[in-house]
Amino acid sequence: MKNIAILGATGSIGQNSLAVIKSLPQRFRVTYLTANKNIDLLQKQIAEFKPKGVVVLDSCNASVLKKLLNGTVEVLAGEEGLEEIVRRDDVDIVISSLVGFAGLKPTIEAIKHRKTIALANKETLVVAGELITALLKEYDVSLIPIDSEHSAILQCLAGEDRSHVAKLILTASGGPFLTTPKESFASLSVEHALAHPNWKMGNKITIDSATLMNKGLEVIEAHWLFGLPPEKIDVVIHPQSIIHSMVEFIDGSVKAQLGLPDMKIPIQYALTYPDRLPMNGRRVNFPKLQSMTFFEPDKEKFRCLQLAFDALALGGTAPAVLNAANEVAVGAFLEKKISFEKIPLFIEKALSQHTVRHAPELAHIIETDKLTRNFVGALL
Repeated sequence: MKNIAILGATGSIGQNSLAVIKSLPQRFRVTYLTANKNIDLLQKQIAEFKPKGVVVLDSCNASVLKKLLNGTVEVLAGEEGLEEIVRRDDVDIVISSLVGFAGLKPTIEAIKHRKTIALANKETLVVAGELITALLKEYDVSLIPIDSEHSAILQCLAGEDRSHVAKLILTASGGPFLTTPKESFASLSVEHALAHPNWKMGNKITIDSATLMNKGLEVIEAHWLFGLPPEKIDVVIHPQSIIHSMVEFIDGSVKAQLGLPDMKIPIQYALTYPDRLPMNGRRVNFPKLQSMTFFEPDKEKFRCLQLAFDALALGGTAPAVLNAANEVAVGAFLEKKISFEKIPLFIEKALSQHTVRHAPELAHIIETDKLTRNFVGALL
């Protein structure tokens, strides 16, 4: 029996993780849940899964929940609460599914306390990949990706000699604007951008999918997870989202991992790795599928993807700038303060004014994140 803490329990990954855990009651138990503000859903999760404690990032909502629960469940608040629960002995696996930069510090704390990490928070590796990989080695900790693309690559690499890998190929659905002319980007609404054709995700990640920034962040994540240089990581548009990623080998062979777009599959694989367990649900019906198509991504139209490759090439603190600027710009778009086509412009401005610091420590990454948010905020 493994004890699990879910960072971001009320989000899409958190809810899917709870569904997986519920289906495997002999293997997993929830000991801690966390949420940002959604205490209504968190209360329902508490009633069903009966964790020992919860963390609410928003201190006001934490106080409200504490009164409602009246001492029946421990309630902690803020970033300190997140770091506290991942230190505890009654946690074996930490599912890190917080959105954005907020996932970095608690993930580091979990590594330092030798917890197995099931990582859905790609920003942790984007902003601090060099630091995280060093810590994983120092503390002899396993980090298993939950992102469907990186889970696919991990599965394709099973039993393979890493020196035989020629290329990683990340697939992207292309989002809701794959066939939309770039000239129309200025008039695209938030509602249109949130209408992803295949996946059900949180608002921020859905907008990142629409700009292809999500794929750019995954390129950086793949670099750190699998130790390959940027020139050996490709992106291909695959609108059907059946092939989740591929690995090309030096002899020309290609392995691909296929499945329906259901996040419960990579979540269960991460929790049970390296084993596979039965899972109920739909399967790919190839006769009904009929065809799968592939396209080269348009990096001029989807400028965010190219900016991610640029930031990875710059290295050091540049990906932290990319991430922070993107989070602020996407937030502004969701609040209808800027138009869709302005998102990459703010990111590019932030990158162009930044002096890269190589081999950054955590303090440098945190400072870069703060300065970038201030810079983009001032532009807004």
